[in-house]
Amino acid sequence: MSELSDDPVGACLSRLNALADPERAAQALVYHKVPRAYLGIAVPVLTELAKDLRAQTDLEGRIALADGLWQSDIHEARILAAKLLTQARIRPDEAVWRLIVSWVPTFDAWAIADHACDAGERRLLADPSRLDEVEEWTRSEHMWTRRAALVITLPWTKQNHPSEADLAVRDRVLGWAARYVDDRDWFIQKAIAWWLRDLGKHAPARARAFLDEYGARLKPFARKEAGRLLG
Repeated sequence: MSELSDDPVGACLSRLNALADPERAAQALVYHKVPRAYLGIAVPVLTELAKDLRAQTDLEGRIALADGLWQSDIHEARILAAKLLTQARIRPDEAVWRLIVSWVPTFDAWAIADHACDAGERRLLADPSRLDEVEEWTRSEHMWTRRAALVITLPWTKQNHPSEADLAVRDRVLGWAARYVDDRDWFIQKAIAWWLRDLGKHAPARARAFLDEYGARLKPFARKEAGRLLG
């Protein structure tokens, strides 16, 4: 966009501020419980803005813009940053992947983390060898990094006709989940349940086998959620 040429990040932040809804922003702060600036912009509006920006900005520009928006630490700006990079086909994509990875240690709220992981999913599917790096996250002391290892691998729960390689990834991530079952953090328990619930839609026997082995060690709410679709 021409108005973004001199200061793309500043122009984009000005555009976001023009869309701000103070009442919704106050509600968002209460809901997300993380002290940062909120503008009160609905996610569908951010999605449309991201589509507009992706269409009018080259890849290098999008990466720089996403980086700057993330650094602003504004809730909606971080979501928009993730959406700028949420695309199935990006070539080359190593710089995109590296930027997303750099965000992971700064995760501190589920909504922003989930949007960033949504962008990261595409890059993992494009190059599953990156799972080696994701596995390192499972050993992090940072809860949100550990959680991200499950959230960013959710595509492997959704395949109706997985290849042998996909099945190997599925088992690998279930191994991570097995190491998490004794983690009492609510968000970790919820992430395990989310992974198993989605897996149960496509591979109920595999999800049930996990619960038969590890379900008793999950918190009751997580065990119930994980098995909700298994009958």
